[in-house]
Formats: sequence, structure tokens, C-alpha cells
Amino acid sequence: MKQYDLNLLRALDALLATGSVTAAAERMHLSTPAMSHTLARLREVFGDPLLVRAGRRLAATPRAQELAEPVRQLLAQADALRAQADPNDLTAVQRRFVIRAAEGVLLGYGVEIARQLAQRMPLSSLQVLPENHHDPAGLREGRIDLDLGSGHRQDPELVVRPLPDRNLLGVVAAGHALARGRVTAQRFAAARHVEVATLPGEELAVDAALAARGLRRHIALVVPSAVAALLVCARLDLVACAPERTARAMGAALGLHVFALPLPLPAVPLRLAWHPRQDADPAHRWLRETLLAVMEERG
Repeated sequence: MKQYDLNLLRALDALLATGSVTAAAERMHLSTPAMSHTLARLREVFGDPLLVRAGRRLAATPRAQELAEPVRQLLAQADALRAQADPNDLTAVQRRFVIRAAEGVLLGYGVEIARQLAQRMPLSSLQVLPENHHDPAGLREGRIDLDLGSGHRQDPELVVRPLPDRNLLGVVAAGHALARGRVTAQRFAAARHVEVATLPGEELAVDAALAARGLRRHIALVVPSAVAALLVCARLDLVACAPERTARAMGAALGLHVFALPLPLPAVPLRLAWHPRQDADPAHRWLRETLLAVMEERG
């Protein structure tokens, strides 16, 4: 069987519906000779006369009758694929959106994003993966929709939106020695610390700043996230370093003491990244714009 395209099938559908070369030509906005030529091509493609003269009309052969309904369904499906859905109506979207983010970053935003998602896309859901979830190809291969993090993972394919940097603060229990008096670099280094696990090869700015002063701290415990570190501080005599938003939000809830670090530390970069193939997708665009709006509103 020779190849054919959708336009040829549309002509067959018109011929079967009208039973007339002239009427089919008018429906397809073609000349009658052009439609006659198309019918000849259809007969060659399907190896069947398809339509034969019966008085003033053309009668469909049994083969043509078999083709009529499948052709109509195929054309309807093709039209549905081409049709533009209303980008403002996302109520029928059924997707699981995956955001990779530092746990503390979504601490102040996650509930609001989930609330808005339930209103705009009630059939969809949200999953948050930790920033140290190692999946370098996740954005490119569609396993991750948005990556909200420190910006250490660089991929030239990605669309990257820089966001305001995060500052680190120190956090201890209210009864800790560092909760009283001036916190010096020496006192800070002498304390026992809880640290958040880092990505392979990532250098901790706190340790670099201490080393520049000839100091070194003792990390007594390593945990998966800043939130976990603050929960530990509430129960153990340890010091944690956490992004400012996380430190203040969790510190207030847990009765922790928050203080400025006695070290000249660079701000922690923050950026939002996604793969460019998601740019035009209405649901994905809504998700990233909503996330950015919530972050801007809440500072």
C-alpha cells in the first residue's frame, strides 16, 4: 500500500459523505478535476474502486463502507490533537507535579502552593523532593518539573531564573551557651555542631570561613535537611546553620535562639530551573508563576 496523508483521508471522508465528486470538491475547496484525481489516488492507495457510478451518484463499495467509520474517528482524533485547549481552564488537568527544593525553602510556601493547586487543578497533586535528591537528568527527562535550589547544578539546556539569595543564621536551643553573650568566631567554632548533608564535592562556606581564621569546628551530627537540624537543636546541645527564612520560621515554632553568624559568609544562591520544553505548557507555566508569586509575596 502506498503512503497517504490526512488530507487524502479527508477527501475520502468527503466523497463517502456526499457520494459526489462535485460536492466533495466543494466541501474540500478543490476543483472537480482535482477531486477526480484525488479519487484516483485513493483507489490506487487502497487497491479498491471505493466509489462506483450508480445513476447520478457514486455508490460506496463494501471496502469503502468498512473504511467510513474508522476514517471519521481518525480525523476526529487528529482534530482533537490540533485543537487548542483553553489555557485558562486547568480544572481537567490530571498531573503529579514534582518540585525539587531545599526543605526549608518550601516551608513558608508549600501550604499556600498546595492550596492554590487544589483550587486551580483539583485533579492534580504535588510532590516535593529534597534538594539533595540526586537525579541530574530529572528535569531533562521529565521526572522533575521545577528545581528550586542553591544553583550548584548547572545544565546549559535549562531555563534558569535567579532569585534573591539566602543568608545563613546560627540557631541554638534557648538554654545553649551561645544564646547568651556575644558570639565570637572562637566561641562558635568551639561548640558542637549539627550540619546538613551536602552534595558530593560541595564545600561548606562556614568551614572555609573558619579555616581562613585558623579555626575548625566539630560536626557531631549530619542530618538530611535544615529542618531536621533545627529539630535536633531543640533537643540537643548543638549549633545549626540554616537559611534565614527556615531559621526564623522554625526557630519561633520550636522556641530556639537565632543569631547572626560571626563570619563573613557569602549569601547562599537561590534559583528556579526548568526544562525549556515546558515553557509553553499552560499547567507548568501556572505552577512556576504561582510559586514565584507566593515567594515574592511572602518575601
